[in-house]
Amino acid sequence: MSDHTNDTPVREDFRFFHRLRVRWAEVDMQKIVFNAHYLMYFDTAISDYWRAMALPYEEAMLSLGGDLYVRKATIDFRASARMDDMIDVGMKCQRIGNSSIVFQGGLFRQDQFLVGCELVYVFADPATQTSKAVPAALRETLMAFEAGEPMRTVETGDWATLGEGASALRRAVFIEEQNIPMELEWDAHDAVVLHAVARNRIGQVIGTGRLLAAEDGVSHIGRMAVHRTLRSGGHGAAVVQALEDAARARGDREVALNAQRSAERFYARLGYAVHGQPFEEAGIPHIEMRRALR
Repeated sequence: MSDHTNDTPVREDFRFFHRLRVRWAEVDMQKIVFNAHYLMYFDTAISDYWRAMALPYEEAMLSLGGDLYVRKATIDFRASARMDDMIDVGMKCQRIGNSSIVFQGGLFRQDQFLVGCELVYVFADPATQTSKAVPAALRETLMAFEAGEPMRTVETGDWATLGEGASALRRAVFIEEQNIPMELEWDAHDAVVLHAVARNRIGQVIGTGRLLAAEDGVSHIGRMAVHRTLRSGGHGAAVVQALEDAARARGDREVALNAQRSAERFYARLGYAVHGQPFEEAGIPHIEMRRALR
């Protein structure tokens, strides 16, 4: 490995880890992980690394005008993982050249280093597969992530300011993914309520929601949507927090929302409690939930 010629990597070398369990199908007749699977483990970790940077890979590459192609993959075998081991795959951006990005990986069983890797990617034009300079936005995002900086911002404002980004994400989530009729998605509230939009560091909208006017001190959060590939990354919680802060600032005493039943546990973790009986909206089971604003 390029930067560990004489040293064994340790967990502290990495700030990002992807955890997985070794499956029966991944071990060989020696009852250890078959060597080719380690590349799959590192590739799986790389995919999660992009999600940790709040980048939906396919759309991010399209926005950046290129794609990443593996130029070289080197594996350093030190010890073997076995069936049912819980392993942590560390990944970090080691360096960025003009058109190349080098990632270092380390696979650990607890604190024991098992396998390392170096993956060299080249940023290139997908049509010709000729190399291009790594875009400044991607370079900055990688460096910021490794420095521990935030990968997301949340902005609140009106529809004129945030509507374009919010509507694109809502269309993708509600109309295209959940098959909600278009006429049920858009209403007159959008033009007059407060909206929140979460963006990643290259400006893509990854989460949105809105806050309706309060009635008797109770305001209502609605149209909560998070990019399909980035859920469970804290982006929805950040949007809810921004809308709660706005409700609290204007003096609302409680906030309510109509949660899809599939998201009920998510809102419960944010402090929301069930209020009333289940119901259907647009053919999808919902439940009203509320939280007091202190």
